[in-house]
Amino acid sequence: MKKFLLGVGLGYVLGTKAGRGRYEQIVRTYRNLADHPMVQGAAGVARAKLGERFGRGNG
Repeated sequence: MKKFLLGVGLGYVLGTKAGRGRYEQIVRTYRNLADHPMVQGAAGVARAKLGERFGRGNG
Protein backbone atom coordinates (compact mmCIF):
# COMPACT_ATOMS: atom_id res chain seq x y z
CA MET A 1 0.00 0.00 0.00
CA LYS A 2 2.89 2.35 0.76
CA LYS A 3 4.32 1.82 -2.72
CA PHE A 4 0.94 2.58 -4.25
CA LEU A 5 0.66 5.82 -2.30
CA LEU A 6 4.23 6.71 -3.23
CA GLY A 7 3.38 6.09 -6.89
CA VAL A 8 0.26 8.21 -6.65
CA GLY A 9 2.20 10.98 -4.91
CA LEU A 10 4.95 10.88 -7.49
CA GLY A 11 2.38 10.90 -10.28
CA TYR A 12 0.65 13.85 -8.68
CA VAL A 13 3.83 15.90 -8.37
CA LEU A 14 4.94 15.12 -11.90
CA GLY A 15 1.43 15.68 -13.17
CA THR A 16 1.07 19.09 -11.62
CA LYS A 17 4.25 20.18 -13.35
CA ALA A 18 3.34 18.72 -16.73
CA GLY A 19 -0.40 19.36 -16.76
CA ARG A 20 -3.49 17.26 -16.15
CA GLY A 21 -3.19 15.25 -19.36
CA ARG A 22 0.30 14.08 -18.50
CA TYR A 23 -0.81 13.25 -14.96
CA GLU A 24 -3.61 11.05 -16.28
CA GLN A 25 -1.14 9.33 -18.61
CA ILE A 26 1.26 8.64 -15.72
CA VAL A 27 -1.49 7.25 -13.51
CA ARG A 28 -2.87 5.09 -16.31
CA THR A 29 0.58 3.68 -17.10
CA TYR A 30 1.27 2.96 -13.42
CA ARG A 31 -2.05 1.15 -12.98
CA ASN A 32 -1.57 -0.87 -16.16
CA LEU A 33 1.89 -1.90 -15.01
CA ALA A 34 0.78 -2.70 -11.46
CA ASP A 35 -2.16 -4.79 -12.72
CA HIS A 36 -0.14 -6.72 -15.31
CA PRO A 37 -0.21 -10.49 -14.59
CA MET A 38 3.58 -10.83 -14.85
CA VAL A 39 4.09 -8.05 -12.31
CA GLN A 40 1.49 -9.58 -10.00
CA GLY A 41 3.20 -12.99 -10.31
CA ALA A 42 6.62 -11.54 -9.56
CA ALA A 43 5.20 -9.66 -6.57
CA GLY A 44 3.67 -12.88 -5.25
CA VAL A 45 6.97 -14.72 -5.59
CA ALA A 46 8.80 -11.88 -3.87
CA ARG A 47 6.28 -11.85 -1.01
CA ALA A 48 6.64 -15.61 -0.58
CA LYS A 49 10.43 -15.40 -0.51
CA LEU A 50 10.35 -12.55 1.98
CA GLY A 51 7.90 -14.51 4.10
CA GLU A 52 10.25 -17.51 4.09
CA ARG A 53 13.22 -15.31 4.89
CA PHE A 54 11.56 -13.59 7.82
CA GLY A 55 9.65 -16.61 9.11
CA ARG A 56 6.18 -15.47 8.13
CA GLY A 57 5.16 -18.65 6.34
CA ASN A 58 1.67 -20.08 6.15
CA GLY A 59 0.43 -20.90 9.62
